[in-house]
Amino acid sequence: MTKAASAAAKDLAVAGITGVQLAWADNNGIPRSRVVPIAGLADAAARGVGATALFAVFDTHDEITFAHPDLGTPSGDIRVVPVLERLRRLSRQPSLAWAPGRQITADGRPWPYCQRTVLQRQVEIAKARGFALKAGYELEFAVAPVGSPDIVSAPGHSGPAYSPHGLLELDEFVTALLHDFDANGLPLNQLHAEYGPAQLELSLRATDPLSAADDQLLARQTIHAAARAHGLKVSFAPVISEGAVGNGWHLHTSLWRGDRNLLAGVPDSEGAGYVAGLLRDLPALTAITAPSVPSTMRLRPGFFASAYGFWGVENREAPLRYVPATELLGEGNANVELKPSDASANPYLALAAVLAAGVAGMADGLRLPEPIAADPGTWTEEQRAARGVVRLPSTPAEQDAALVASPRIREVLGEELLGAFRAVRKADLDWAAERGTDEIVAAHLWRY
Repeated sequence: MTKAASAAAKDLAVAGITGVQLAWADNNGIPRSRVVPIAGLADAAARGVGATALFAVFDTHDEITFAHPDLGTPSGDIRVVPVLERLRRLSRQPSLAWAPGRQITADGRPWPYCQRTVLQRQVEIAKARGFALKAGYELEFAVAPVGSPDIVSAPGHSGPAYSPHGLLELDEFVTALLHDFDANGLPLNQLHAEYGPAQLELSLRATDPLSAADDQLLARQTIHAAARAHGLKVSFAPVISEGAVGNGWHLHTSLWRGDRNLLAGVPDSEGAGYVAGLLRDLPALTAITAPSVPSTMRLRPGFFASAYGFWGVENREAPLRYVPATELLGEGNANVELKPSDASANPYLALAAVLAAGVAGMADGLRLPEPIAADPGTWTEEQRAARGVVRLPSTPAEQDAALVASPRIREVLGEELLGAFRAVRKADLDWAAERGTDEIVAAHLWRY
């Protein structure tokens, strides 16, 4: 490893790189980082870079909660180690390279709070059972000029939704995004003006779970840097104003055995158990994939944001939207989209929980109910009850109860990380209890 890091550092230095940013995401989905001089990359690869263990109990507002007993004092350090095989140069920050970091203890042992390690463990469990996952993110974000206090009063483009006219107002920024994503090794499927105020969406090409989570972090860095270079700033927040459409980071996954996509042909194929597993644990999953206070504000009926627990074929109100294979696109295209997912989720934990829930559904031989093509939000309570459709958790307290009630999702995190995660969520909830909706929205608008 040291030899590879030394060789990489030498090549990067010749190319004018002066430092490497080591990035990870905390339990609020917020990226954190350390920058090491290029001459220190080999040492960082061998011994890591020091950081406080308390990053595991930072809340969304950069306060530290000591409510988790195992991290109940200001003492203790960890090491952040660069994942060298994911090292990238940053096109818009030409003196910097970037690498995801994994967290270990000060004496080099696995650290139970490292979210990337949690995902790696689930990938290995799935592999031992003969499965591989492919995953890709759709990222929604809103654009505003630098200096703007919010999106609604000073939108970065005036629409219309899905129109090239909106993109024309951001032409240089859009061009920069296309260039920088390619230069940073992030293959895009497409980019467009979305439905919300000054909203854009882009989708990343599906890949293995660890790379997908790494790519999500690098995509944020790429978008922020391109925006800054063009006098703009972006918000990935789940809610940008109380009445506006929010930002989702929809997570598409498919389950494979060798070169065969098991989701092709759902509900009549073997992969139906995977989707059924997601449906069984959907309330607990949302506690991981949409965990912030604004997340629950976003998950409203009628906003294509998924308020009720069900699955459907190409149904954009469904929290589990099945995308079938077609003759044109082939069987490899079949996937399931998890819509209650946003930027406040740690991408490694989100993917770990999804993978574990789906594989457990396969192991338990779960069967899917009939898909729903309508919007259950327009039904009566009796109609929803007849189809077994219930409201997804609509408060942080309900999310916490769902998380605790799922043995499968609890096992994914492990008791230490589960304790820290719940403590952070409680700290956020206590902060929000003293504030109104507008203040909550404003406080989260630029956090991600």
